[in-house]
Amino acid sequence: MTLSEFPFPALNAFLNATASILLTLGWISIRQKRIQAHRNFMISAVIASFLFLCSYLTYHLFVHGVTHYQEEGFIRIVYFFILLTHTPLATLIVPFILMALWYAYKQDFVRHVRITRWLLPVWLYVSVTGVVIYLMLYIF
Repeated sequence: MTLSEFPFPALNAFLNATASILLTLGWISIRQKRIQAHRNFMISAVIASFLFLCSYLTYHLFVHGVTHYQEEGFIRIVYFFILLTHTPLATLIVPFILMALWYAYKQDFVRHVRITRWLLPVWLYVSVTGVVIYLMLYIF
């Protein structure tokens, strides 16, 4: 199998869906005071998101280039609304994810919680809308 034959879009959607599930499980775990489970889920979510980023960049830089949305009408407006909120938020959250990890590592949980209270819903939005974008481009 060559690089151009590899199903990058499906892998990217899978990694985004995986990150969404892991983030949700991490949130549930911390609400239940299961600190070790929370830590494991969140580290796994970071890894899934990092693997997504590597796969996404490989696909768009070396294999495919820009993907153009083909549909017309209202659904096109919906697609571009999702894309135009997803993309800047995906870029914006990266340094905050790194800060949240750093504060957790340093056991500065006041700062960790201060960031993650808004970071979690944004990160979930980015992960879920990544799957929605895939579905709109390749499935529906």
